[in-house]
Amino acid sequence: MRLTTRGRYAVTAMLDLTLHAQDKPTSLADISDRQSISLSYLEQLFSRLRQSGLVSSVRGPGGGYHLGRPSDSIFVAQIIDAVNESIDTTNCHGKSDCQGGEICLTHNLWQDLSKQIHSFLSGISLADLVARKDVQHIAQRQVDQLLVLDNNLQAGTC
Repeated sequence: MRLTTRGRYAVTAMLDLTLHAQDKPTSLADISDRQSISLSYLEQLFSRLRQSGLVSSVRGPGGGYHLGRPSDSIFVAQIIDAVNESIDTTNCHGKSDCQGGEICLTHNLWQDLSKQIHSFLSGISLADLVARKDVQHIAQRQVDQLLVLDNNLQAGTC
């Protein structure tokens, strides 16, 4: 299976947005800080996510992003699809030209696996991920690390 950083980062950023959703929009800079994802890369991803209706943006001071709909109706596969990422386990990228321009013996096996993975990810919502204790623990650790760093910067110890 080949799932590039585009799909992984999009899911991570959307989960971060869900975890830190409040009454005010979440800035991409905050997501960038917590997840160590380039701000310019997040801007590209969120442009696609916005076009797909998965997020909505608020402009101006204090602006940022909100989920485009409830977290229990946004599924991991939708996020991956929105950023034009494919979940493809074939060597030919689904083109059926794996062996000298022809389909190989195992092409359909790998194509079926790709469909199973997509189906699996279609059943996992952002709300499902947020409910996981391990996700909550990691999110809290990330926030705590940023607070320590911020306190050190303010105290001049970094």
